[in-house]
Amino acid sequence: MRMRPRSIRARDTLVAAVIAALVFGVTAAGVDFAVRSAVKADLLRATQVDARRVSGGVRDGTLEGAIRDDTDGRILVQVVEPGGRVTNATQAATDRPPVSRLWPSSNMRVRDFTECHGSRPGRECYVVEAIRVSTAPDSVVVYASERMPSYLVSGLLEGVLGGCVLLLAGIVAWITWRVVGRTLGPVEAIRVQLAEISATDLSRRVPQPAGQDEIAQLARTANETLDRLERAVARQRQFASDASHELRTPIAGLRANLEDASMHPDDNDLPAVVTSALRDTDRLESIVTDLLLLARIGTGGTSVQEPIDLGALAEAEVRRRAFALKITTEAVRGVRVRGVRMQLVRLLGNLLDNAERYADSSIKVEVTRADGLALLTVTDDGAGIAPGDRERVFERFTRLDTARSRGAGGTGLGLAIVREIAQVHGGTIRIEDHAAGARFALRLPLE
Repeated sequence: MRMRPRSIRARDTLVAAVIAALVFGVTAAGVDFAVRSAVKADLLRATQVDARRVSGGVRDGTLEGAIRDDTDGRILVQVVEPGGRVTNATQAATDRPPVSRLWPSSNMRVRDFTECHGSRPGRECYVVEAIRVSTAPDSVVVYASERMPSYLVSGLLEGVLGGCVLLLAGIVAWITWRVVGRTLGPVEAIRVQLAEISATDLSRRVPQPAGQDEIAQLARTANETLDRLERAVARQRQFASDASHELRTPIAGLRANLEDASMHPDDNDLPAVVTSALRDTDRLESIVTDLLLLARIGTGGTSVQEPIDLGALAEAEVRRRAFALKITTEAVRGVRVRGVRMQLVRLLGNLLDNAERYADSSIKVEVTRADGLALLTVTDDGAGIAPGDRERVFERFTRLDTARSRGAGGTGLGLAIVREIAQVHGGTIRIEDHAAGARFALRLPLE
């Protein structure tokens, strides 16, 4: 089973160290080869000069006496006869055996090579040029050799380069560890914060770094997800609270009527009890339907948005309904928005229900463009709504103690549904000043 570090930081550090070691290792090998080649080439050039000078002197017969040494013993020059006897040499090479036993042939009179003697740590290596003076069988051979530096022989150069490779790879690993740690620090902070967030406290958010990099985008996405989750949980809690609060009264009334009819069947008017029970059942059904709609709005689901002509939708909805009051419509065609058709139909229907409930004699519906937005207004000529109550009416189960509360029969959720649908579609709903009655103004972004 292959083992690898579990931490991204450790994995990145390991990969960086391995890559650095490979790169620096190849570089070190190239440096080693270049240094060795350059040093050998310099040594060989020096030995070639002396070897060819002495070889020419032997061949011309101009070499007299001991071979002159201009290198302070650094280059050893010897003239060797067949059989290995040294006949002439520089002072440093006198009384020494031939520097090499390699004997150039008559068809390859000049040989350049490296020759080593002994074993480590006292090993010595020489760069040698051997020149056969002539092609005669008894020709002498001139050897010129120079000792290679000890760092090329003892492995010191490779050791230094290897140490440099390890040091540089270690530096790269350390830098990678620090950089990746600093980079992943915000990710760890996000993880810790997410681990501490529970369903009972969704108000907390993860730290969001500045900038537009991937980590900042991750933090923003996490916070947006938490926003949606908090809204969904709040919606569920609101649904549970509303249901327990609003359903209790009609259920209790329904139960009381049925128990009374069951216990005293002779003292009750059964048709009246059934009528009252049906009325309470209808109210329960309306409340449950509206609560479920409020719980679904904004949660996505299968609702598909489409381009909608708001003016045509308003005219169709007004024609579909039967009004006991006078209603006028002024709708500009071509005012197109993007939304869920059934939700916008429900929004307009709730506004019309509200207007019909509280109007004295007439309702007016208008659709137009205003300030780059689609504007739909529903105006009634009723008692109107005081400025201090214009926000309260959009709250769930709000009932005003004014003339607007006469003619009950609604669930108290109609205008709350209107605001939810408007907000989900990126719009707003407000009650605006009007000479008489109430004027509800819906503004939506144009498509």
